[in-house]
Amino acid sequence: ALMILPLTTIALFTPNLMGDPENFSPANPLVTPPHIKPEWYFLFAYAILRSIPNKLGGVLALAASVLILLVIPLLHTSKQRSMAFRPLSQLLFWSLVANLLILTWVGSQPVEHPFIIIGQLASITYFTTILL
Repeated sequence: ALMILPLTTIALFTPNLMGDPENFSPANPLVTPPHIKPEWYFLFAYAILRSIPNKLGGVLALAASVLILLVIPLLHTSKQRSMAFRPLSQLLFWSLVANLLILTWVGSQPVEHPFIIIGQLASITYFTTILL
């Protein structure tokens, strides 16, 4: 009840409070906005898509990056569910989390010189971490 009242108040009385300012400008079919980017939860996949110059390769890497996150929990077949006694698995997990944060940050940046290289390196690191 403590959180329902403020959330309901925000949703009913100020629904546009956290909206993108671009949504409030009138549409112009002749001009494409220069800073189109997806929502924050797809930015890591968008960074992987942008880091591969080949269009088909980028789409395949995008699909693989999302499918990897869906398949990883199904690959764990051990009886012991804890990672307390697996220091290598802990290291790989936290490096994957850090890599996803870097990819998310790169996906929100413009397509310029340092961000392209960082995105390509982070994409390679993402897929090699999964292969380990």
